[in-house]
Amino acid sequence: MDSTLAEWLRARLEEPSPGPAYRRLAHLLQQAILSGQLASGAKLPSSRALGADLDIGRNTVTRVYEQLHAEGYVLAETGSGTYVADTSPARMPQAAQRAERRPLRDHLRLSPRGRRTIELAGVGKRQWGAFMPGVPDVTEFPLKAWMRLQNRVWRSVRPELMTYAQGGGYRPLRRAVADYLRLARAANCQPDQVIVTTGIHQSLDLAMRMLCDVGDEVWIEEPCYWGIRNLLLSSGLKTVPIPVDGEGMAPTAKHLARPPRLIICTPSHQYPLGMVMSLARRRMLLEYARQHDCWIVEDDYDSEFRYGIRPLASLQGLDQHGQVIYVSSFSKLLFPAMRVGYMVVPAALADLFAQGIAELYREGHTLLQAILAEFIDEGYLGTHIRRMRSLYAERREVLLAAVRARYGERFPVLGGESGLHLALALPHLGDDLPVALKAQELGILTRALSGYYNTARAVQRGLLLGYASVPSERIGPAFDTLAQAIDAFDPRARRR
Repeated sequence: MDSTLAEWLRARLEEPSPGPAYRRLAHLLQQAILSGQLASGAKLPSSRALGADLDIGRNTVTRVYEQLHAEGYVLAETGSGTYVADTSPARMPQAAQRAERRPLRDHLRLSPRGRRTIELAGVGKRQWGAFMPGVPDVTEFPLKAWMRLQNRVWRSVRPELMTYAQGGGYRPLRRAVADYLRLARAANCQPDQVIVTTGIHQSLDLAMRMLCDVGDEVWIEEPCYWGIRNLLLSSGLKTVPIPVDGEGMAPTAKHLARPPRLIICTPSHQYPLGMVMSLARRRMLLEYARQHDCWIVEDDYDSEFRYGIRPLASLQGLDQHGQVIYVSSFSKLLFPAMRVGYMVVPAALADLFAQGIAELYREGHTLLQAILAEFIDEGYLGTHIRRMRSLYAERREVLLAAVRARYGERFPVLGGESGLHLALALPHLGDDLPVALKAQELGILTRALSGYYNTARAVQRGLLLGYASVPSERIGPAFDTLAQAIDAFDPRARRR
């Protein structure tokens, strides 16, 4: 070193820096050793001497030396002193050495799967506000009731609630979910068939890992939720987009000639277009899956929120041969940050999936599951759903009125009869993505409908407008702002 060790350390310790003195001193000595400023074998000053030179306590220096010794930076010899250890990298076998170092950009590159994940990513930086689709009004959640139940659970907490979850989740919650699904969704299930997960993504990931191998084909709807498509592709599965019509997923004869391993569909509320799969189409898919040993994954996306009629029965309730895996979550019913979902698997798979989720993910959140079980058992879930269904129906009508007042019948509304969003078709626009980006600049969150399609030839242009989290009095002004973005790209508006 150009100056003495003490002078070098003193100068840097005097610089403004957060953290206690012993941590800063330890970090400086580590830097000096790793950079070679303190050579291997060099003897460090005694703790008393260095403490006096730096005007810090001897005990502080002793603590630093002990930490450096524990981490392998120095060697301490009783009666002799403290010496810098040899920290040069261990020598690799000749066969493991590369002739040349790869460029940094190649050395740190993502895997092909990682690149696919990022290239297909659809997650936005903001998740709240007009007109973010798929987000409930979390400000209406019955927080006081939840806190009362949470305090009750914590007062009587048992050790098994504070360790890893086993057996597919907290048993009382599995029972409560099974009871709810039999009543509300006409499902045919027992508690043992319910597997508690952290949401739709984990449910699908578990199903794919347990039932598919890399390269297997999976039918998905065209269009479909981008998160499902990304999850499948990043897992090495081959997606086969199946068009949807007014009756839901509509495979052609060419599709039917090549059975997939999985069929993923949203029969009660197609996402994002909103149509309902007809009974005839449901029965066809079930019979096809039976004949060809396929599995059907039923994503029951926000089906509880239907306006004017009762929620439709689930596809799982029609299954007589154990071919359907039902997945849903509490994200739209309660609040997304809860991260509690569930799947109902055929009885023959129940124990295997319970073992699989424990092995792959080391599940927990048992205390949260216990609170949720009591929330359901005491009737809060049913009351909250009924209340929010009425509130969302009102907001839906306000948004529809705003659309009609601004554009009349010029832009069709798709899928407005249920769920937490509607799709506003923009058939006259060449591209809907610039509209969505312009809206974001104006403070309005929306998603381009084209982003949900897998193939360019099938694309419809439009915007997804979520109304659930927008107070009724804010919907009209927010839509007027959105209309500025639409009109900026609408050739008809520019001619007026």
